[in-house]
Amino acid sequence: MRRLARRLRDDRGMNTAEYAVGTLAAVAFAGILLKVLTSGQVQAALAAVIQRALK
Repeated sequence: MRRLARRLRDDRGMNTAEYAVGTLAAVAFAGILLKVLTSGQVQAALAAVIQRALK
């Protein structure tokens, strides 16, 4: 029973998978953010904000 409990707590080998999933999520988020920021509506809104800030 102790051996089974010890094996269940052992997480060796999972770090690489966790990093891969985290990297994939970060890349997906960056892609979505890039798509949103390069859309015409968002660019126009950002330009308007910058124009108001510079006046």
